[in-house]
Amino acid sequence: MTAAQADLLIDRPSVADGTALWRIAKDSVTLDLNSSYSYLLWCRDFAGTSAVARREDGEPVGFVTGYVRPERPRTLLVWQVAVDAAYRGHGLAAALLDGLTARIGAERGLNCVETTITPGNTASERLFTSYAARHGATVEREVLFDTGLFPDGPHDPEVLYRIGPLSL
Repeated sequence: MTAAQADLLIDRPSVADGTALWRIAKDSVTLDLNSSYSYLLWCRDFAGTSAVARREDGEPVGFVTGYVRPERPRTLLVWQVAVDAAYRGHGLAAALLDGLTARIGAERGLNCVETTITPGNTASERLFTSYAARHGATVEREVLFDTGLFPDGPHDPEVLYRIGPLSL
């Protein structure tokens, strides 16, 4: 844990965090921004499979949202990872991801992490490939959603990263 992480608490999000998560996602510029309503619902319905990093005053400065796939109950799909600009570059995203998967692994067993990354998002590519290396897992990649599937205009393809089997 770096000095920048030492003053942070990683725990489950609450509905009150939804606004901050929406702001962090919006400020990231690289994430597809969902409606503010969706972040409130996410913090209510998927808090158990998500994590938030808080400053001492309780304000969120980073998050990972995810869900366990219904047809694959030992697979966590990571939806979004974002860190406030002032806290980037200190390994906080990796700490959030490690903490979340350790918690879910202990609670329900976990053998695989999935996420989608658009081509050229090198920060996410590095985050997830280094996660795989830390956990002794392989990474399989395949296009999950091609450009033509997105109805709201040009969108890069979403490449599925399947990381596993995990040794948590």
